[in-house]
Amino acid sequence: MQFNISGHENVLSTHRNTIEFTKDTELSLKGDCILGVNADFDHNELMELVKQCSKIKVIITVDDLKEEITAEINKDFDDKREIVIRKTDFVSKRTLGIKADKAAIDVNRDLVDKLKDSNVRGIVEIIGLN
Repeated sequence: MQFNISGHENVLSTHRNTIEFTKDTELSLKGDCILGVNADFDHNELMELVKQCSKIKVIITVDDLKEEITAEINKDFDDKREIVIRKTDFVSKRTLGIKADKAAIDVNRDLVDKLKDSNVRGIVEIIGLN
């Protein structure tokens, strides 16, 4: 599955444990794990992926830059507004992935810099792995 995200001037991507994508259009400086706003993911499509897979690969593409993250699926995920991926094994309804190999702080800084522009659009692809 894939969905679009928008950049925002307050994208920091400095959190050491999480990455988040949100359907919200605004972002405060407290949201230091958020890489993209205005995410247009389909909840039902995401829930099918959760049912079918045990791991995921998340590919974030902005222009010619790509970042890949792998994580285990949290089978209890069920959020219609946010997708959180964590390095830890902490779970909540917002948590799609746990034990990820990257957090926001680990994302390529050139890609993060592009996402600081509210006119920039990115693509997030989530591939189910078993």
